[in-house]
Amino acid sequence: MRHLAKRAVFTAMTNVRGLVRAEVEMRVAIVEGTALDEHELRAAVESVGCRVSHIERLPAQLPLLPLLDDSP
Repeated sequence: MRHLAKRAVFTAMTNVRGLVRAEVEMRVAIVEGTALDEHELRAAVESVGCRVSHIERLPAQLPLLPLLDDSP
């Protein structure tokens, strides 16, 4: 994917409701968000002339908090 196509895909995806973060690399886009609509994502990418081969949902990862020290 050329630099211009990567930028176009990134820009198009920023208009998808619920998108929090997006990274676009060669042939792969990784997105984070809340209640993202797969059809909206696909339409955004296709609106700039690129194709979505598949969408894979990964489990949410919660940030780890440091353990509290119980010592006085």
